[in-house]
Amino acid sequence: MNETPAVARTSTDLRRVLVPLALAQFICSFAGSNMNVMINDISEDLDTTVQGVQTAITIFLLVMAALMIPAGKLTDRYGRRRCFTVGLVLYGVGALMSAAAPGLGVLILGNSILEGVGTALLIPPVYILTTMLFTETTSRARAFGVISALGGVGAAAGPLIGGLITSAVSWRAAFLFQAVVVGVIVLLSRRIEDPVPADPTRQFDTRGAVLSAVGLVLVVMGILAADESGWLMVALLALGAAVLFWFFRSVIAMERAGEEPLLSTSLFHNRTSNLGLITQSAQWLILMGVSFVVSAYLQVVRGYDAISTGVIFTAATVGLLVSSLAAGRLAQRLAQRTLILAGFAISTSGIALLLVLVTGSSNAWAFTPGLLMIGGGLGTMLTPSVNVVQSSFSQDRQGEISGLSRSVSNLGSCLGTAVAGTILVAGLTTTPERGYGLAMAALGVVGVAGLAAAARLPRAAAARSISHTDPVQQT
Repeated sequence: MNETPAVARTSTDLRRVLVPLALAQFICSFAGSNMNVMINDISEDLDTTVQGVQTAITIFLLVMAALMIPAGKLTDRYGRRRCFTVGLVLYGVGALMSAAAPGLGVLILGNSILEGVGTALLIPPVYILTTMLFTETTSRARAFGVISALGGVGAAAGPLIGGLITSAVSWRAAFLFQAVVVGVIVLLSRRIEDPVPADPTRQFDTRGAVLSAVGLVLVVMGILAADESGWLMVALLALGAAVLFWFFRSVIAMERAGEEPLLSTSLFHNRTSNLGLITQSAQWLILMGVSFVVSAYLQVVRGYDAISTGVIFTAATVGLLVSSLAAGRLAQRLAQRTLILAGFAISTSGIALLLVLVTGSSNAWAFTPGLLMIGGGLGTMLTPSVNVVQSSFSQDRQGEISGLSRSVSNLGSCLGTAVAGTILVAGLTTTPERGYGLAMAALGVVGVAGLAAAARLPRAAAARSISHTDPVQQT
């Protein structure tokens, strides 16, 4: 990759760059959760079902997860700023198409496909540019803290903001809101300069991109088919696993031939990064799983409208915002491992509260303690997990690791909606309370698994400054 001398940047310049990057993460996270409070409105307006809306949400998350690795690789070839801008344009077009959707098919095309592809293109540059521009440990921790805060708030506040817009105007206006925010980001991002020039000579593994995407799609489709046909679920999961195995065999073959694959196997030789990726996936699985399950339960079972559902989620938003904004100060006082452990412990306790306090109670306030703890726990660990993974690799590996990191996180989001949502939806027509309890119990298991992974992180796991020639840290 071509190298360029470091460009001096003042703190004011960096803040100006950080604003559009953080807003981009906010609107993408918002898109992943705001539809949860529109389930009844969209299903009635477009003459579809709860399963139909769940499918649209899941496809959006799945498209992001499937394309994030190829998109991260494209940033090296075409440039981070260019991919960021193209992603924003695609996202904006998708939002406008969704706002005018006459049926579920067009909504899926606009929201699930175009917004999903746009997000896959623009999110890797957010993390790559942040890692490259904020070279000091403290400044990078603060930058990731702001980005993670707005990303988490976008996901947690999506139900509230979406509920307010839906109740005041229409669910379609929520997509217009997204288009307006994207327009603002495009204007603010004009000041962004790529710290490293694009390298058009870089190879792109098209076969690997197709195989990885198809494999992930089949796996999630298998999970979604669980409540319809056990045999179909097994068949799709087995086929997806076979395609992913084919993908990794292709990667190994290309490396042996001296070619550049879509995803280098050396990325998985770093134990610290591997554990960090597991914690990232678990975090977003919990956040999106809780968001969908609680939203669907409140609307379908208890009959709450969009704004009432969003107001209940304010507790999670407050907890996440407060803890995320404190990430920079916490990173100076506590080890990354400690913060991630604490985050999972708090979040898992919050899930337990949602299970114990809500089941058998008709009081809406029963959701508040659990959601507050989940938001606080997630906000505590989102930034350290990102920092641990990104800082484990040198500058010339940021395209690869950012794509992998975001793909793993979005796969977690997708699985959260697919797994927990499938368990809940399967029980809505028979025993809603039992379906809610099983879905929450499944999310609790994920929280325990995340806690176990965090406990295996090295005690010294912390972000470090990245230079262009830093070797990959082996742990």
